Amino acid sequence: MSMRNNIIAIIAISFTIVGTMWAIRNIINSNNGVKSLSEGIGILLVAKDNLFNATNPEIHASTTVPLRITISNQDFVKHDLVVDDLNINTGYIPSGRDFKTAIASKVPGTFEYYCSIHPDTMRGRIIIDD
Repeated sequence: MSMRNNIIAIIAISFTIVGTMWAIRNIINSNNGVKSLSEGIGILLVAKDNLFNATNPEIHASTTVPLRITISNQDFVKHDLVVDDLNINTGYIPSGRDFKTAIASKVPGTFEYYCSIHPDTMRGRIIIDD
C-alpha cells in the first residue's frame, strides 16, 4: 500500500511542478501589445479571454509589403478574425488552433478588425501607411 501512496504522491508533485512552470512561463512571456513572430516577418494575435493579445492592439502595416499575421486561439471557445474592408475572414478557429493570413492593401487607411462572435470585446484597428 505504501508503494501505491508514493506513486500517487510523485504524480501529484509532478502535476504541481508542471502547473507552476506553465504559470511562470505565462507571466514571463506576457505581452499586452502586438507580438512579433520573427524579425519583421509578421505578428501574432492571441485570442484569449475574449480579447486579442489582452488589449486588442493597433496593428500597423504598409502598402508596400504584406504583413503576415497568425491568429492563435488559446481560448476554450471558438473565435474568428474579420476585416470587412480588406476581405479578411478566417472563419471559426477552434480552440488550440492557429490561422495564418496576410494584411495587404494598396490603399492606405484605417481598418477595423473584430471577432464576429464577440464583437463588443474583441475589436481593434489596422493602420496601413504608404
